[in-house]
Amino acid sequence: MREINKRCVWCNVNNPVYVDYHDNEWGVPCHDDHALFELLILEGFQAGLSWETILNKRENFRAAFDGFDLDKVAGYGQEKIDELLQDKGIVRNRRKVNAAVKNANVFKEIQSEFGSFSDYIWGWTNGEIIYENDKVTSELSDKISKDLKKRGMTFVGSTIIYSYLQATGVINSHEDGCYKYKKHESV
Repeated sequence: MREINKRCVWCNVNNPVYVDYHDNEWGVPCHDDHALFELLILEGFQAGLSWETILNKRENFRAAFDGFDLDKVAGYGQEKIDELLQDKGIVRNRRKVNAAVKNANVFKEIQSEFGSFSDYIWGWTNGEIIYENDKVTSELSDKISKDLKKRGMTFVGSTIIYSYLQATGVINSHEDGCYKYKKHESV
């Protein structure tokens, strides 16, 4: 029997933001393009940092990136990029900020081609959730990463994409002892 307060070992139970993310978002199947876009951008900013660091700055990112409004981010010019690089509330990395703008435009192209980004990302598994633990990349994340790079995205390496797939529920990696460990129905 799983205890209600037993979580995946990576979840810092002393950080309410992290606990809320683990309990209510991570591994939950997501089909909302706005949320999928936000998580994609945040995962790119996480490269080389801890996810907890990004979560702790998430509200700052939302404010700085206009609520992750896809059209606004896709249209950012140099003035807005310079403003973001001065914002101490986010990760101020020029390559990552530029990637966010570039990736927003590619995200829009994928929406146009597939009808939604959700249809694109879930199409890789035919709407099925993958259950696996203890990985940082997979054949699936390798394929998606390669395709996104081919389309022009950056900061979408296989490790980032694997983490993204976990965050969006395409891959369910809750650990066996975690109270969230369970099989979801197909989506």
